[in-house]
Amino acid sequence: MKNLKHYFQKAQKEGWAMAQINFSELNQMKGACACAKEMNSPILLGTSESESKFFGLEEAVALRNVLQKRLAIPIFLNLDHGKDVEYIRKAIDAGYDMVHYDGSKHPLTENIKNLRTLKKHIGWKDVLIEGEVGRIGNESSRLYNEKFMINEDDLTKPEEAQKYMNDAKPDLLAVSIGNFHGIEASGIDPNLRLDRLDEIREKIGKNVPIVLHGGSGTPEDDIRNAIKRGIVKINVNTEVRLAFTGNLRRALSADPEEIVPYKYLVEPQKSVSRVTKAKIKLFGSEGKI
Repeated sequence: MKNLKHYFQKAQKEGWAMAQINFSELNQMKGACACAKEMNSPILLGTSESESKFFGLEEAVALRNVLQKRLAIPIFLNLDHGKDVEYIRKAIDAGYDMVHYDGSKHPLTENIKNLRTLKKHIGWKDVLIEGEVGRIGNESSRLYNEKFMINEDDLTKPEEAQKYMNDAKPDLLAVSIGNFHGIEASGIDPNLRLDRLDEIREKIGKNVPIVLHGGSGTPEDDIRNAIKRGIVKINVNTEVRLAFTGNLRRALSADPEEIVPYKYLVEPQKSVSRVTKAKIKLFGSEGKI
C-alpha cells in the first residue's frame, strides 16, 4: 500500500485535498473509514493531544491497522496540534504516520528549533511532519455566538513562512489565512484570505504542500479556491463532533430507557459517515486510491 507522502504528491499534482477527520472514540473512527471505503478515497484520521490521551496512542494505531486490513484502503494517522515535543515523540514511536508540531505560540526561532529536533527523532522512519506558522484562531469544538474577527497579526507572514521552510524544512506547512477552529453561530465562517495564501505560495514555492485547519463551516467556494492554490489537506473536527453528539442526544431522547450502546450508537456513527462523505466530495478525493 502506498504511503502518505505519495498521496500528498498525488493530491498536489491532480488538484485535490485529503480530508483529515478527527476522532476521539471508535464509532467516529469507524464511521469515517466506512465512508472512505464507499468513496474509494484515502483518508487521514486525526487525534489532538487531548483526544489521543483519552483514546490512547497505541490503541489508535492498533485499531487503524485492523480497519485498514479489513477495508483494504489507505488509512493514515496524524497527531493534530501537538505542542509537547516529548508527547509528539511518543506518537512517532507508537506508529503514527504523521505528526503536527504546533509551535505557533513560540517565537519563530524556537518553533524552528523544536521542529528540527523532532525531525532528528523521526530519522529513518516513514513519518511526515507538519509545521505551523501564524496562529489559527480560537479553541476547537466551540460553536461561536458572536462574529469572529480575524486578528491581522495572527495571519501567517509570508517572509516568516519562507524562513521556516528554509530553516526547519517540514514536510507540510499549516497556515493562518483567516481560518479558525469551530463554527460561527450562522454556520458559515468568514471568508478565507486567499490573497494571503497567494503571497505565502509566492514566497515558499509551488512544491510545498500546504494545510488548512478549521475546515468546518468554511465557505465551499473558498475551499475549492484554496485547493486550486495548493492546499492538500483540510482538517475537519467540529462538524464531526456536532453531528455525532447531536445524533447521540436524539437517539437517547427517543428512548430514555435504552441501555444497549450498539443500538443508540448506530445513528451517531452514520452521521460521521455523512459528514465525511460531504467533505470527500468537496475536497475532490473520491476515487483517488
